[in-house]
Parts: sequence; structure tokens; C-alpha cells
Amino acid sequence: MLADLSAALLAVGLSAYVVLGGADFGVGIWDLTARDEGLRNRIKRSMSPVWEANHVWLIFVLVVLWTAFPEAFGSIASTLAIPLFLAAVGIILRGAAFALRGEAASMAERRSLGAVFALSSLLVPFFLGTVVGGIASGRVPVGNAAGDELTSWTNSTSILVGLLAIATGAHSAAVFLGADARRGGEEELVRAFRARALGSGVVAGALALAGLVVVSSDAPDLWDGLTSGAALACVIGSGVFGLLTLVLEWRSRFEPARYTVAAAVGAIVAAWALAQEPYILPPELTVAEAAAPDATLAALLGCSAVGMLILLPALAWLYRLTLRGQLDKGSNA
Repeated sequence: MLADLSAALLAVGLSAYVVLGGADFGVGIWDLTARDEGLRNRIKRSMSPVWEANHVWLIFVLVVLWTAFPEAFGSIASTLAIPLFLAAVGIILRGAAFALRGEAASMAERRSLGAVFALSSLLVPFFLGTVVGGIASGRVPVGNAAGDELTSWTNSTSILVGLLAIATGAHSAAVFLGADARRGGEEELVRAFRARALGSGVVAGALALAGLVVVSSDAPDLWDGLTSGAALACVIGSGVFGLLTLVLEWRSRFEPARYTVAAAVGAIVAAWALAQEPYILPPELTVAEAAAPDATLAALLGCSAVGMLILLPALAWLYRLTLRGQLDKGSNA
């Protein structure tokens, strides 16, 4: 029971990071393709209040995994050390570039920092996606560095999940930025983000469909899980919410699209978790087998409950102020 609750907590934290952190990375892609300062200014104003808060969920996921399922954590961290290391370096460089870009002394410095920010925004979700693909396709055996350090994350499933992470992040970011531009009365930017949201949504949908083909041949156990039971319902739900998001974007209704795109992305994470149940590292290690002692799990769940009483209201207030535009008044790019 405690192990299952801990696994559910892990899935919730991961969903929050994929939705919020994914959109955070996605804005870097649009910054890379921006041709005018107005678009870049909107990106900076939208990101500045929340970009650090979004990555709280990554820390939360790592702490829960490490504490509740130490054997799984050690196996993942050792076999997938290369993509995890590259993602960590990218997160550091991305944060530094974003923080320093506004203080650049020259246009050359500004462009260099912008390039680092944009490139890191592409690479980090890709490498994190390859980690997910390696786990889901059963390429992370139990033990210290027991899996192949290259093929565990360079296989077709991992690469496709990495590309899907980039596309869904870009799509979510375009929806969120479109809503922010509408709130700020920037109708020209609304049209720009509408086009980006529709384009990236079609790409994400195409990759998701292609992913089903790839998974069916490369990871048959995962395919069986995704096409049955509750996981299948989540896959269908993700598709429905994705199509609804495209309809709302077509009609430039970005505010409700915020929630439908979050539901579509969150359903993908839920489908993955349910598809490999009861395993945390398929096909060897179950959630129950990997779990820490009950005393540790009870302490983790108790501390998490207390922490959420502090964290969730604080984040809700932060996002509320951000959505009202009260934190970006007078900010400069």
C-alpha cells in the first residue's frame, strides 16, 4: 500500500514537471525562432516569475525516487548516466544564460547567451525523454551500471520519446504564451503564437502516432500495456484533449486551451505509468520489490503531505499573480 502510494506520488510529480517544466523548455524553442524583439520580450515577461518554480518538480521527483525506490534510482542513474549528465549540464547552462542575457554588455554577448539558452532548451527535454524511453522499453536492468551505457538511450523508442518531449513542450509553451499575449492585449503576438501552437500541435500529434508504430516493434511489452485497460483509456483521453486543444487554438481561445493541453500531456504520463504496472523497471523490478522499508515510505509520505500544504498554495498564488500580469509590469527584456 505504501509503495503504491509512493509510486503514485512519483507519477504526480513527474506529470507536473512534464507539463510545467516542458512548457518552460518550450519557450526556448520559440525564442530561437523569434524574428522580432516583441516576441522575445513577451517570452521573458512570461517566464521570469515562474521559470525557477517550474523546476521544483524535478527536484521533487528525484528526491521521491531516491528515497522510496533506491534500487531503481541507482540502476537508472548508473545505466543512463550519460543522458542524465548532459541534461543536468543543459539545465545549468540554460538557467545561467536566461539570467544573464538581460545583463549583457553588448549585442554579441546577448546573442551568444540567447543561443545557449535556446540550444539548451532543445537538448534538455530530448535527453530527459531518452531516459524515459530507456526505462519504458525495458533497457535498464537492475544493478549498478548493469545496462548498456549507449544503447539504453539511443534506441528508437528513446529517440522518439525525446523528440516528442521537445514537440509537446513547444506546443504547451505556444498555448501559454498565446494566453499571456491575449491578456496583455498584444493581438499581433496572439496571432503569431496561434500559428506556432497549431503547427507544433500537428507535429506533436504526428509524433505520437508514429510512436505507436515504433513502440509496437521496439517495445512489445510496453505496446501491450498501452493498448489495454486503464492505460488505453489514458491514451484515448490524451488524443481527445489534444484535438480539443487544437480546436480551441483555431478559435484563439487560449485560456481554456491551457487546461486541455495540460490534460493531454498529463494523460501521456499516466498512460506510461499504467502501461508498465506493476513494474518500476520493466521487466525485472516491481514497485513492491524496489520499495524502501515501510518506515521510510511512511516518513516520506508524511513529509510530502506537510510540504504540499506549504508548496501548493505558494505556487497557486505565484501562478495567479503571473496570470493576472501583476509580476511582469515594467519588466524589460
